[in-house]
Amino acid sequence: MTETPGNTHATRTVIELRKKILAGELAGGTRLLEVPLSEELEISRTPLRDAMSRLVEEGLLERGKSGGFTVRKFTFDDVIDAIELRGVLEGAAARLAAERGVSPAALEEIGATVAKLDDCFGADPDSMDFDRYSELNAQFHHQLARLCGSDMIAREVERAARLPFASPSAFLPDKADITAFRRSLYQAQAQHKALVRAIAAREGSRAEALAREHARIARHNLDYLMNEDRSLIEQVPSLALVMG
Repeated sequence: MTETPGNTHATRTVIELRKKILAGELAGGTRLLEVPLSEELEISRTPLRDAMSRLVEEGLLERGKSGGFTVRKFTFDDVIDAIELRGVLEGAAARLAAERGVSPAALEEIGATVAKLDDCFGADPDSMDFDRYSELNAQFHHQLARLCGSDMIAREVERAARLPFASPSAFLPDKADITAFRRSLYQAQAQHKALVRAIAAREGSRAEALAREHARIARHNLDYLMNEDRSLIEQVPSLALVMG
């Protein structure tokens, strides 16, 4: 289906607004004013409203009681629930992939991604190619969601991953501080490999358990940020959405 110009503008605006929110430029509780925002984004107010309605569906915005839109605030429990939700959905995707079977071509493709992730690890944690790791990590999870052959499962996994705290790279700070997170990255890579092996071996329960445990790495990293080294919080801009 071909997008109309209005839909195209709304889609572009969804992307721009999502970036601003996740980058911390629009903090939780910020009321979005249509006129200045439409001027800033160079878009008319109708597609702007459409874009904001879509972000309500994603959970990033909420409608005000008297109209308009506000950047949503999240509680700490919301963050934990978002992480758990992604784990449940990815677990279901992994289990179905193992039970239904995956083509050799698809297994080879995700296996190649895992091999490329291996190459991101240097001689020591400080020499790791963090940007490349983040890119390939997202690619791995994109492929994982599709292994079971269900468009519905893949769509819901990716919808959950769009929540600001549930993406596969949530709570990974800038590469300058990668040493503090080296254990989680090495653990995550080991789980990537184990997941692919379990799916290839048609071990559904094991694949599901691994995927759910894998998602909890984000929880462990969040705990580190909040309880061990709060100086890193500013490097995770989306935490600006979390209520104090």
